[in-house]
Amino acid sequence: MKNTALSHIHEQLGAKMVPFAGYNMPVSYEGVNEEHKTVRKAVGVFDVSHMGEFLITGPNALELIQKVCSNDASKLADGQAQYSCLPNENGGIVDDLIVYRLEAEKWLLVVNASNIEKDWNWITQQNAMGADMKNLSDDYSLLAIQGPKAVEAMQSLTSVDLSEIKFYTFEVADFAGIEHVIISATGYTGSGGFEIYCKNNEAEQVWNKVMEAGADFGIKPIGLAARDTLRLEMGYCLYGNDIDETTSPIEAGLGWITKFTKNFINSENLKKEKEAGPKRKLVGFELNERGIPRQGYDIVDNNGTAIGHVTSGTMAPSLEKGIGLGYVTTENSQPGTTINIQIRKKAIPATVVKLPFYKG
Repeated sequence: MKNTALSHIHEQLGAKMVPFAGYNMPVSYEGVNEEHKTVRKAVGVFDVSHMGEFLITGPNALELIQKVCSNDASKLADGQAQYSCLPNENGGIVDDLIVYRLEAEKWLLVVNASNIEKDWNWITQQNAMGADMKNLSDDYSLLAIQGPKAVEAMQSLTSVDLSEIKFYTFEVADFAGIEHVIISATGYTGSGGFEIYCKNNEAEQVWNKVMEAGADFGIKPIGLAARDTLRLEMGYCLYGNDIDETTSPIEAGLGWITKFTKNFINSENLKKEKEAGPKRKLVGFELNERGIPRQGYDIVDNNGTAIGHVTSGTMAPSLEKGIGLGYVTTENSQPGTTINIQIRKKAIPATVVKLPFYKG
């Protein structure tokens, strides 16, 4: 089990630690509902140093990225980032990721912790053009400072104007007394804020200064359980739950990051799927009665016929109702459609809704 550079701090703070993607990670400190509300109303900080970082450089860097990624990275300028996915050859997804353009020939790919080795091998296998690749995952730490008070709370720690860093852009700047950190606005909570990429030996200093600067704004450390409820209220996909090697970006509602203006792995087949329309779709739903939908529960129609399954579900702390994501047959995917979630022996009625669940 790997530790992050901050695992000892989480333990000192009394976090409940769990194994996650090969790392010893804090799942909660004072309880998921409290932590969730802290991020929605004030500011919280997550240690997400388990995420993977690959540096792709050289004159062929963009060519490799364009081949392996579904989105069109040629549209990015320096200081811009993009959500994307790595399609496999069978219509599924190797991983979802964020692509950062540092310079014309210098790119950072941030991938999911559980897929670091798989993604590295996959991209290496596709690198016939000879782009330079470095796996920086073990050398870097990542803090996500999230919430409506994040800008105000963190402004004293940097010389850049944090309010100017728009969603999906970033700056390489000073932060918490460290030069050349990446400050990016690519958060996965829907409540604004930043991610800070720094070296492992800088992480503790950054953490301490963040907690100090945020003290007057009610900052608290937040665990992975609240990260999951926050992203689910936004309807954001979680790899391994809502998307995987068997789900296509088209049926997962990720057509917007699948650009057919260029060729990429399996683009021909995905284009055909988009034109024909997928047979099933990932939808958001809200329970009409009390209950908590869980991953793997069957979704049935009003006759009790199975039409799909739940991929993510929770009792949403901001909405105080059961919500979830799941795949259903396309004819049952329209917002307003009544579906039923099979919770033990009872079919609980639910309504398909337009995402996100949480409107802020």
